[in-house]
Amino acid sequence: MTNLSVFTPLMRQTVGFDRFNDLFETMLDNADERFDSYPPYNIEKLGENAYRITLAVAGFTEADLDITVHDDTLKVSGRKQETEDENSQNWLHRGIATRAFERTFRLADYIQVGEAKLENGLLTISMTREVPEEKKPRLVPINGKSAGLLGKSKKK
Repeated sequence: MTNLSVFTPLMRQTVGFDRFNDLFETMLDNADERFDSYPPYNIEKLGENAYRITLAVAGFTEADLDITVHDDTLKVSGRKQETEDENSQNWLHRGIATRAFERTFRLADYIQVGEAKLENGLLTISMTREVPEEKKPRLVPINGKSAGLLGKSKKK
């Protein structure tokens, strides 16, 4: 049971694929960074080819956040710009974290990052899997006849 909990954070940082070898590479590369829990996030599968990542970024504005996609990596970073009003305030308790962060997610092949929205302290990033036609399964006829596979029926 203990070993499973060690790998759980790694599995949650992949979106749209189950590459066993990549999980081990990710675990060995920057292991300390992978177990950071700030900001908290959810990964949802909305349908066959739709995904959504939601990060809790209370206290950040659109100007404080950056979202970049490079190859198979989605990187979300935030840096709060402190104003003079915030520095001069006398805090009794400051529980809303606004420290700088950088969260990375490995994306599967053909995952396209769509729109991002910031509402009520939640940053939502929508993604879809768009497999090119040449990569989709296709029917190969045997002796020039359709075998009725992949949703096509035989002609009588």
